[in-house]
Amino acid sequence: MTDAPAASSDDLVVGDDGLARPRWASTDPLLRSYYDDEWGMPVRDERGLFERLSLEAFQSGLSWAIILRKRPGFRAAFADFDPDTVAEYDDAEVERLMADAAIVRNRAKILATIANAQATVALRSDGGLADLVWSFRPNATPTPLRFADIPSTSDESRALAKALKARGFRFVGPTTAFALMEAVGIVDTHLVGSHRRGSSGVWPASA
Repeated sequence: MTDAPAASSDDLVVGDDGLARPRWASTDPLLRSYYDDEWGMPVRDERGLFERLSLEAFQSGLSWAIILRKRPGFRAAFADFDPDTVAEYDDAEVERLMADAAIVRNRAKILATIANAQATVALRSDGGLADLVWSFRPNATPTPLRFADIPSTSDESRALAKALKARGFRFVGPTTAFALMEAVGIVDTHLVGSHRRGSSGVWPASA
């Protein structure tokens, strides 16, 4: 096996701990912790996937840092992302959420989260959310050397978005579906040379 080429030094930063991370995760402590400990690690449980799908939908048009800082507020507002509880939210709950400054107050996204909880519950009779999402794992994962190499969609994310929409999910376009796949380890888009490349156990560092 030949050594993999190094990622662009402009896109990777070696921290004071000697570990290479992408620039976006190199300074902000919250983003750095999220990158080191969570992003790209496998999530295979229903609640975990429902939370990440919900947060990815809320992130649309916003920075991930905003969503991550509001994550405790989202968890409190949406009953720790318990699908059964959120599926029962009514108009009064929607108005409560619209008045909650701890979350992103977007009515369309709030309504989509409730609809997605209902779709998650309904999907249990057909294998469940985790089985559906993970069934779109590709045969190969990207091997980006720099940010410009990382795709925002894929054939699999387009197919996943279509499958989710067919089952009643909202705010699940191909870009959101691909971001979900990255976040839960279905694809590994850590830059080659990052200390997290291959750390999920789903894909080897050389994949």
